[in-house]
Amino acid sequence: MIQRIQSIFYLLAALCSGGLFYFPFATSNKSASPFMEDQIFNVHDHIAILIIAGLAILLPLVAIFLFKKRPVQIRMGIFTIIMAVLTVAIAALLFMNAGQEMLDSVQVDDGIGLYLPLGTIIFAALANRFVKKDETVVQSMDRLR
Repeated sequence: MIQRIQSIFYLLAALCSGGLFYFPFATSNKSASPFMEDQIFNVHDHIAILIIAGLAILLPLVAIFLFKKRPVQIRMGIFTIIMAVLTVAIAALLFMNAGQEMLDSVQVDDGIGLYLPLGTIIFAALANRFVKKDETVVQSMDRLR
């Protein structure tokens, strides 16, 4: 059923990942590095971050409609968590490598986009927890038959 609580958690995970396209990872007071030329560092600055963030949106949305295949749904939730971690890791790695070239006079402030993958991780983990609960209920009912 699509009305289950894990569907809501998967939707919230997809919304958190989708927020990366609107909220930047970091902003600066002047342009400095290749990623901060427009004074904003977001998912549009590198193709790897863009692809991984897109997968982090797509996977939980697909998982919502796989309610009859709970093991596959759990795997999709795990891959969503991995994609959220990779998004932050690659963004931090790229920013730190570009940060070595930045001058000391550039002030960089973190944005809400840096924390959105944490919401994706939390919501995908909660959805996986409820999918596992459903799986145990189904297995116990199968034993009663």
